[in-house]
Amino acid sequence: MELALREGEKGQGQTAPNPSVGAVVVRGGEILGKGYHPGAGLPHAEVHAIANARSQGHDLAGSEIFVTLEPCSTTGRTPPCTSAILQAGIKRVVWAADDPNPAHCGAARQILEAAGIEVATSVLVDEAEYLHRGFFKVQRTGLPWVIVKTAMSLDGRITRPSGEGQWLTGSEARADVQILRGEVDAILTSGETARRDNPRLDYRGERPGKKQPVRVVATEYPLAGLPAEAHLLQPNESGATRFVSGDLREIMASLAADGLQTVLVEAGGKLVGQLLDAGLVDEWVTYLAPLVAGGDVVAVGGEGCSVLDERPRLKNVSYQQFGADIRVRGLLRRD
Repeated sequence: MELALREGEKGQGQTAPNPSVGAVVVRGGEILGKGYHPGAGLPHAEVHAIANARSQGHDLAGSEIFVTLEPCSTTGRTPPCTSAILQAGIKRVVWAADDPNPAHCGAARQILEAAGIEVATSVLVDEAEYLHRGFFKVQRTGLPWVIVKTAMSLDGRITRPSGEGQWLTGSEARADVQILRGEVDAILTSGETARRDNPRLDYRGERPGKKQPVRVVATEYPLAGLPAEAHLLQPNESGATRFVSGDLREIMASLAADGLQTVLVEAGGKLVGQLLDAGLVDEWVTYLAPLVAGGDVVAVGGEGCSVLDERPRLKNVSYQQFGADIRVRGLLRRD
């Protein structure tokens, strides 16, 4: 299942509105084939893993398949994976997490067990839910998974002298940001940040097949008041930049309804603080630069909380060094 999870990671940021599922076919402890779902409308992970095994000359009769999510049991843009499993002669199916859609949850078990196939579930379920976190969040709430990414000085500032570059962090941390952008379906910024930094909000990493994330700007001004030559006014593979205004929760719901499951926020303290105040942030990524900036431009604004115990805290926190900078990444805990 750990290998299936690693397979599923290959599809992150590419499969919306589907989950990035991974699958591995095994017999007698030997790995016969593996695969992942590369994109909506394309074969699912189970089909790729079965095809991979067959391409190596394996007979799948009596084998097992490990999948990160309950196999689909209905026909959509592709045939149901339960049919592919039955046709392959697989004897046992193990999946990590159940389908969060109540209309589908449990259906695969009924179909497979009725055909005499053994089923086991809940193997590395927490890891699978994190892998599929955008899909699960949309299914359960109608809202996308929101990741805030910010870079700040040790004193929590993003102040930069006029005429200097727009980065506080070094090249290694900025390369890691490209990996983070590769995990998401959309990038959201504010009109103020768009005007101040002239960002591209595009993916410049090395993952083949990764589509450009949809660019979104929250602003009250037409086209955020950007000049005609601004990067965000130039269309790219994801199309024209979306300029949105209004209630943040409604904006997020609209993005989810358009099939965007994971949204990365790269903005100044005002928008980040508003998202925190609205309870819309799920994951936090901060790059800490080893400098003291001073000034009045803070990385996080908003109203905050009057009681320390009510302030958002992180769980499942990881720390990693990139050059001279430290990345802190974790999930927001709401007790």
